[in-house]
Amino acid sequence: MRAPQIQLLDDFGHSRQHLFHKKLRVNPDIFDDILDQISGHSIFTNQSNNPQLPIAIQLAIFLNRAGHYGNAISPEDVGQWAGVSVGSVINCSNCVMIAILDQHDTFICFPAPDSEDAERARQYVESKSCPEWRNGILAIDGSAINLYEKPGLYGEAFYDRKSNYSLNCQVFFFLLF
Repeated sequence: MRAPQIQLLDDFGHSRQHLFHKKLRVNPDIFDDILDQISGHSIFTNQSNNPQLPIAIQLAIFLNRAGHYGNAISPEDVGQWAGVSVGSVINCSNCVMIAILDQHDTFICFPAPDSEDAERARQYVESKSCPEWRNGILAIDGSAINLYEKPGLYGEAFYDRKSNYSLNCQVFFFLLF
């Protein structure tokens, strides 16, 4: 058994920021900003005799999971890294995600159609794609929709990298002015 490593983050944040960034995929200043934004959320309060982990620890656990993939993201490995149970890893991840998603309307918005930001975005889209997409405001690409079974016609063409038969979805929204 290895000792938990999460307590090293405080030192990493001050003297070895590259190691902090490697574990959480954000700089210490960004971590502190996110922590300030979510700290007042009601999801981090309870009426139990067992208090929740400090919000900074919950955020570190969430960012560690969100910033890695493959075997490094398993709740068991993150729990061992943080010195908490698998259930705590899952609960921390869920609580932080709820708090972050509740910030959506504060940080995500579309510019007014007649604003300077919108015009810069239109120019960028036109320079990187085609003039017809100039008024597009949002593109979503690559969401896999699993199929119930292999299609009868050209079935192998629907076989994806995750060994499923699926269709990819692409959505594009336009501003109309």
